[in-house]
Amino acid sequence: MRSSLLLILMAIICPSLWAQPCTPAGDETAYGNSNVWIGYIYDNQDFTAYSGFVTEGNAGSPNFDQNFSGDYVNYATSNCNVYTETFSARYRLSKTFTAGQYQFVVGADDGYRLSLDGGATWIINHWNDQAYTYTTYATTLNGTYDMVLEYYENGGGNRVSFSVATLCSGTEDESIYGSGDVWRGYIYTGTNFNNYSGLVTEGIAGNPNFDESFGGDNTFYNTSACGITTEQFSARYRLQKTFLPGTYIFTAGGDDGYRLSIDGGITWVIDNWGDHGYAVSGYTATLGGTYDMVLEYYENGGGNRVSFGISGSLLPVTLLNFEGKAGTGSIGLNWQVSSEINNDYYLIEKSSNGLSFTALGKVYALTGTPNHSTYHYTDPRPLNGTNYYRLRMTDRDGKYSYSPIIKIEYNTKQTIRIYPAVVENSPVYLTSTTELPNGRVNLFDMTGKKLQEIRLPALLLAGQTLVLPLKVIRSGSYVLVCQAGDVITHRQVIIFR
Repeated sequence: MRSSLLLILMAIICPSLWAQPCTPAGDETAYGNSNVWIGYIYDNQDFTAYSGFVTEGNAGSPNFDQNFSGDYVNYATSNCNVYTETFSARYRLSKTFTAGQYQFVVGADDGYRLSLDGGATWIINHWNDQAYTYTTYATTLNGTYDMVLEYYENGGGNRVSFSVATLCSGTEDESIYGSGDVWRGYIYTGTNFNNYSGLVTEGIAGNPNFDESFGGDNTFYNTSACGITTEQFSARYRLQKTFLPGTYIFTAGGDDGYRLSIDGGITWVIDNWGDHGYAVSGYTATLGGTYDMVLEYYENGGGNRVSFGISGSLLPVTLLNFEGKAGTGSIGLNWQVSSEINNDYYLIEKSSNGLSFTALGKVYALTGTPNHSTYHYTDPRPLNGTNYYRLRMTDRDGKYSYSPIIKIEYNTKQTIRIYPAVVENSPVYLTSTTELPNGRVNLFDMTGKKLQEIRLPALLLAGQTLVLPLKVIRSGSYVLVCQAGDVITHRQVIIFR
């Protein structure tokens, strides 16, 4: 009786020990047809321990979603069962597509990849351990393709899915421009305007400015015809606008690439066409008449955002240049103007993102009407990273306009010095090359035990030296850790008492 119970228990715990030897059928190279895949199943992750074949899809559709009967179970093939841990599958299907645009969606837990040329290249390739995720790929097809879908499982959940559908397509004329300050936006799947999906509008009557985030990252965004997934897509906005004679400031921004044209896309007055986080660029031009504006954008992963703005008209002064330079602990701003007639003052404005600005300081215009004037302003507290600046130029009648936006990088390199390294009946000092707000120093022994915490002044000035009041009662080696914000400094000291 005990022997029988033991055998039953072993069969439950290690089912593979009781599997009967079998010879798998199938040549592993034949392709399915009529929308039915042939799937070759392997009892390892590298397609070498072939166990047998299965089929997926049906005569009406090649789409399938397979979870292999669950985790940690036996999965039946044509011949040999496979335990659903650390196994792999290679599905083959030869399929003829009529001319058109198609969208593939493939997902898995863990690795998956899809080929349309028999495995020579992979149009989708996520060959790594991961929880279930999926990838969308759109392309134009015409003819017969040998599709290969490969999958492996390395622990936890088991799932692989495939679907293909004729891609929905918008029907609008993509060359028409918006009017009345309302843009016509043409949305495409793919980062290079690959497949047209439909129309949207941006801006409102009397104001063409907009800031669009497409509903969020990796979500669904509606158009006039077909919705898109907000990953790897592109947009082309068109607006025909008439400008009264004057000087205008354009801003455009995006995450990722963006570019702006005022001549129908022949030249780009703003061009930041590359993968990057959200950034903003400016352009100033003296205009008069009707212009065909084109704003193009693409998104290749991560955040989704594109923005456009026009500010100002006729400037109260002629701005010759506006520039800035990072220094030690500050950023210096300089600008030069001419024809400074009726100008009252310059309001310096600052932003961390290039869109939302706050007033930083004011510089009054020089008296008289000089042909050329030079101005300077110092920002004593720049942000660590990217700083955006602009000038609000205001005349005595209260009319104002803005300068182009400039971007200055400022990287704070804080150096904290704790000395000396060997202390014998003398103090331990701390000094910093830059300001330290709300810092503290912790004293540890060599076992990692915290012995003391010393709070620094609310603002330790650059170059200021402090004596650290250490409470050490015996000689030995200690570690001092100074932390202020995200700056951390370690110092080992030897103290004799």
